Amino acid sequence: MDIKKYLHEKRDLVDTFLKEYYRNPHTPPVLQEAMGYSLFAGGKRVRPVLALAAYETCGGDPADIVPYASTLELIHTYSLIHDDLPSMDNDDLRRGKPTNHKVFGEAIAILAGDALLTDAFAILSDPSLSSRITPLRLLLALREVALASGLDGMVAGQVQDILSEKKEPDRETLHFIHTRKTGALLRASVRMGPILFGSDQEILDALSMYGEHVGLAFQVIDDILDIEGVTEELGKMVGGDEKIKKMTYPRLYGLHKSKEIAENLITNAHAALSLFSSEADTLRKIADYVLTRRS
Repeated sequence: MDIKKYLHEKRDLVDTFLKEYYRNPHTPPVLQEAMGYSLFAGGKRVRPVLALAAYETCGGDPADIVPYASTLELIHTYSLIHDDLPSMDNDDLRRGKPTNHKVFGEAIAILAGDALLTDAFAILSDPSLSSRITPLRLLLALREVALASGLDGMVAGQVQDILSEKKEPDRETLHFIHTRKTGALLRASVRMGPILFGSDQEILDALSMYGEHVGLAFQVIDDILDIEGVTEELGKMVGGDEKIKKMTYPRLYGLHKSKEIAENLITNAHAALSLFSSEADTLRKIADYVLTRRS
């Protein structure tokens, strides 16, 4: 399997749904423009693709859940818009373009993020978007995504990330930040697949473990790329973490050890899939892609 081709095909499914969803807006044009500016800025759609691949691993047709998987990109995009704000990371560049608030101003950027987050739950609560998914499974998936996005998930990780700037890193705090700020939504993305398919607990547990390891590895690699990456490939300025003394894996463990940690996490992700045979090959290749990505 060509994993880049797979990622491209599934990204196109997600983009097609999102473009159709926003085709006839009933909103101030500037808000619609700000939302689309960040949403269609060229993201790889890793979170929706993980949901689609996990659903496929369980035996489903990914096309069944494209609308629901797409909500993960809305939530991710909202988080990036807010993360780039001057009151947080104060970034000027995202995906090779000026950040949302640089183009539309802080107020519109905040509201664009708010709208994307709210739209995600409007879609996730609409059982009419797929005849294959029961309302109960959809409710369970909605709750999963909400938990990963809020008080004990992404928001908690972001708050701790802000509080930990310029402080000496420690293992417990660093793990808390990374497993919530980035890892929680990635884990929920994987879990969405078996939840919507109605898989048994053994499969859900195995895929949850895979998602946990891949989610943490994704952020460790992000930390490494902030040092070793190339601005043109990343689409954002490198060295930002060091500039504001963020709590990162390289800052605590050094680059060499951080790379070992990432490799071990991906090894553990593969081990979590031992329950499956070839039906999980896509997830295995996505794990390898996370380890070797350059952007």
